[in-house]
Order: sequence, then structure tokens, then C-alpha cells
Amino acid sequence: MPNSWKIYMLAIVSFLVGTSENIIAGILDMVAGDMGVSVAAAGQLITVFSLAYAFGTPILMALTARVERRKLMLSALSIFFVGNVVAVTSTGYLSLMGSRIILALSTGLFVVVALTVAAKLAQPGKQGSAIATLVMGFSTSLIVGVPLGRVIAAAYDWKIIFAGIGILGLLAMVAILRTIPKSEGEAPVPVRTQLTMLRNPKIAIALSITFFWIFGYSIVYTYISPYLLTITGMSEKAVSIGLFAFGVASLIGSKLGGVSTDKWGVPKTLIGGMLLHSGVLFLLAAFSQSAYLMFPLLMLWALFAWSSAPTQQYYLITLSPEASGIMLSLNTSVLQLAMAAGAGVGGIVVSGISLSAVGWLGAAGVAVAVVLSAWTFAYSRNETKNIEEKLSLASVESKATSA
Repeated sequence: MPNSWKIYMLAIVSFLVGTSENIIAGILDMVAGDMGVSVAAAGQLITVFSLAYAFGTPILMALTARVERRKLMLSALSIFFVGNVVAVTSTGYLSLMGSRIILALSTGLFVVVALTVAAKLAQPGKQGSAIATLVMGFSTSLIVGVPLGRVIAAAYDWKIIFAGIGILGLLAMVAILRTIPKSEGEAPVPVRTQLTMLRNPKIAIALSITFFWIFGYSIVYTYISPYLLTITGMSEKAVSIGLFAFGVASLIGSKLGGVSTDKWGVPKTLIGGMLLHSGVLFLLAAFSQSAYLMFPLLMLWALFAWSSAPTQQYYLITLSPEASGIMLSLNTSVLQLAMAAGAGVGGIVVSGISLSAVGWLGAAGVAVAVVLSAWTFAYSRNETKNIEEKLSLASVESKATSA
């Protein structure tokens, strides 16, 4: 099987684990009603997932660094299956929260390892597209998994979704065993050593971009179903269609982001995508009560938001190519912390102010990421220019001395 098809196989499994993470946002109101908690409290299931993912992934990556990559992915999927079983058998809010922690740890481990494997399988110069393909798989969970999950939950029971995901997880293990080749692990890097990378200003700022970009996104997306039902006044059917439209656009956006990165470079793709992302969220908040405008705005939001995902991950790899696994792990942790912060702050806003306010705050969060992106790339250009000028001056002085 060609390596390109192996990368697509990993993308398919990324779709599966992505569905387990994203599905809660699509059925948040249903879970809240069934568990007897508020929508804001149900939103904290996303916060807990993200926190477990953020803090657990670097530790697990350090502990399993030497483990052969395919074996590690299979082990992660085994734990993933257990997490889905706990979700199906959960009888209350706390047990469901426990399942979210198990799913978070297994998902984080699988995604980071899969990203590094995909980058190694890709042809030279195509790493950006390979990463985009995996992000595309994750995005597909928004297209198919989230809206389909809402339809199934409305017709039957939301727990059936996790039963189906668990069974598919077992099939995914068989597929990986038969298609993905073995690959050696890396030298173990303690978490403390991983964190020392944050002392590098470029890396710290790049991760800050991830944080504010996802923070703004998460504030809105966590509460998108009740937002569309309550603020926009959509019907149950319209919400499912809206989520489907959102997913289609996210798929296109992630693929375009990878292609744009390979063709036009990181700065133009990242700054442009985030700038448009922030602008669309402002429009979404301004026209929140218009169902007709909401559909195109949802699609534009997803398109621009997800165009940044492969670009940002590729950019981080270029900052430290010799430690690509660590960089992706750190980025994933920051991303999940931002998801947790967004869901948490969004819950406070929903409870203390209003549900409609999440759009404005989300747009402001992404705007901060735009400013950071523009500043860091301008700084890098000036730094490169100064180095070139010094080298040129040194060359001239050397020639003069020789003469």
C-alpha cells in the first residue's frame, strides 16, 4: 500500500477519535437534560476532557517515548475502547466525567503519535499536506460524526453513539495492524525538559498563538447547539443541517490550509486565516438572530478556523525539527488547555451574562492571536535581515583584510 494511503488510514482513525471529543458539543443540551445538570455544567465535560488531554499527553509521550509507534497507537486505541464502554455504562454525571478523562488520555496519545508517523510517511516537501490530511480526518468528525450523532441522539439515545464509536475503535485497531508499518520510538524526553523549550521566545509566542486562536474558537463552539436553538431560533432539524454545513467547511478549510502552507508559506496562510476567522465571529455575533445568514457564516467560520490547524502545526515543527514529537505534543497540550479555558469561560459568560455574548468574546480571543502572529513574523523577518546584514558586512571586512 502506498504511503499516501497509509496516511489516509490514519486520517480515518483520527475521524473516529475526533468524533468522541467533538460529539459532546453537538448533544450538549441532551446530555444536560439526561444528567439533570445545567448546560453550563454539561459544558464542563469538555473542560475536563481538554484538561486531561493537555496535562496527560506530555506525560504519556515521555513515558512511552521508546515504545514502537504502531504498538503505541494500538495500545491507545485499546484504552479508547474502555473509555467508550465507561461512557455507555455511566449512570451519572461523575461517571460520565470519568469516561471523558479516559477518552482524553487515549485520544491525546493516539493523535500526537499519528501526526509524527504521518510526517515520516510523507514525501519530502509534503509534510504540511500530510499533517493537513490528518487534520482533515479530525475535521470530518464535525462533518459526519457531530451532526449524525445529534440525529441519532434525538431519535434514540445519546449513549448509543459511544457504543458505536467503541466498536469502530476495535475495527480501527485491526486496520492499523494490517496497514501501518512499524517505526521506532524516540529517546525519552522528561516533561521538565519538554517545558524548557518554552524558554525559547519563538516557541513560547507560537504556542501563545495556538492558545488564543483555540480559546476564541472554543468559547463559541462549545455552546453552538444551544446558541443556534435559543439565540438564532433554529429548529432541531436546522441545527443538524447547520452542524453538517459547519463540518463540510472545516474539511475544506483544513485541506486548503495545508495546500496554502506548501504554496504560499506559513505567515500569509496563518495571519490571513485567523484575521478572517475573527471577522466572521464578529459577524456571527452581530447577526445571531438571522437564521438565513447563520448558515453561510457558520461555513465561513469553519473554513477560516480550520485553515490554521495544519499551518500552525507545521510551523511549530519547523521551529524545532529535531524534536517534532515534543513540539506537536506541546502544541496539542496548549490547544486542549485553550479548549478547556474557552469552555470554562464560556460557561461563566453563559451563566453570568448571556448566551449571545459568547460570539463577541470568541472574536476578541482570535483577534489576539492575529496580533501575536503578525508581530512574531515581523520580528523574524527583521532578525533574519539583521543576520544577513552582519554576514554581508563580515564578508566585506574579510575581503578588505585579505587585500
